[in-house]
Parts: sequence; C-alpha cells; structure tokens
Amino acid sequence: MVCARDVAARVTDPELPLLTVADLGILRHVDETEQGVIVTITPTYSGCPAMQTIRDDITAALHEAGYARVDVRTVLTPAWTTDWITDAGREKLAAAGISPPGPAPRRAAGPVPLTLGAARRSVPCPRCGHPGTEEIAAFSATACRALRRCPACREPFEHVKEI
Repeated sequence: MVCARDVAARVTDPELPLLTVADLGILRHVDETEQGVIVTITPTYSGCPAMQTIRDDITAALHEAGYARVDVRTVLTPAWTTDWITDAGREKLAAAGISPPGPAPRRAAGPVPLTLGAARRSVPCPRCGHPGTEEIAAFSATACRALRRCPACREPFEHVKEI
C-alpha cells in the first residue's frame, strides 16, 4: 500500500490546482494508526471556502489508495502563514505567472497593532521581472490574492498576499 502521507501530499488545492496541499504547507500531519489514517490540515485563513473540498479530496484519495478509515482534522494553531509555502510551490506559482508571496509580516505576541498607511513591499513582475508593479485590486480570484499590473510589459498578474 502507498504511504498515506504521500497520497495526501499529492492532493491539489481547488483554488490553485497547480499547487498541492504539501506545496501550500497546509498539510500538517498524517498518522497511520490501527484505527485508520488521521490527517491534520490548517486553513490558509479562517473561513477559507476551499477547506471542505480539500478535506473531501484527501479522504477520497486515501480511500482510493486502500485506506478504509480516514479522519481529516482541521487545526487553527499555529495559524498558517505564507512562509509555509515550499520553495517548489513558489516556483510553480512563478512559472504560472502568479507572483509568489514575500516574507510574511512578523507578528508580536498579543494584540496586533493597527498601522495606517504602512508601506508595502515592491512586487516584481513574474513575467518580465520589472520591480515596480502596481496593485489594481486588493482582491482577485480569491481573498488571498491581489491583482497587479506591470508598467513595463503592461501585463496584469495575480500576487499571493503575504499572510
């Protein structure tokens, strides 16, 4: 029988099917026990609408691989961060013309301070490499992506936001 972790790791994200749940870093643990397989995942953000589909897809993939009992659990702590996206995942995003996120903002323990007018990092164009792109819309196909445009090649592209 194929290793349960290998099976779960190959499941793709329904919103970004070029990435697997392992590429995204949301696959936390896969434990094979006498009671079955327990898979632990973390959503990219609270309320992510893709989580039910991801749970269903992981369950179906493991059943297809011969695992009869599958329990997919969601954990919220520690909270997912774009820093968990693997290097391979970042390369896949860039190859598809989607700007991968930079380093996630560091959070202090306790309340998150409100900062108005915070400077945003420069996002290079994934097509031509021009460093000074502009944000067209704060939200794109999903809440975790923004729509940007390159002034050099004039091409629009999506950028995965740093979380």
